[in-house]
Amino acid sequence: MKTKMIWANLVAANLERTQKFYTELGFKPNNPHSSNELVSFFLGDNEFVIHFFLKNSIEKNVKNVNFGDSQHSNEIIFTLSAESQDQVDQWADEVEKAGGSIISAPESFGNNYYGFAFADPDGHKFNVFYR
Repeated sequence: MKTKMIWANLVAANLERTQKFYTELGFKPNNPHSSNELVSFFLGDNEFVIHFFLKNSIEKNVKNVNFGDSQHSNEIIFTLSAESQDQVDQWADEVEKAGGSIISAPESFGNNYYGFAFADPDGHKFNVFYR
């Protein structure tokens, strides 16, 4: 089965804070889909879409699914590919300036990888790496 498109739906406690954080990191807003219940962004050149819903809104629309507390458990971790080690370091600086938390500082690891992990203000985890 072939899908037409893929996107991620995550929970956000404060949509204004989420909008500000991802806008400051340079993510492109998906404005036709933003509302008082969600904010939406395109990620990367292929325009992968990530929606951030208020918890009660998404649980109302996705029947029989409960969303956990992303501050204390992982639902998923997104990996963002950087073009250089310098770009990884720039991402880390920008994440902190925008209000995110660095989980692990930029460092070399594995087989010629360099990267770091961070959480957005709602605790959603990302890792940024260069190889």
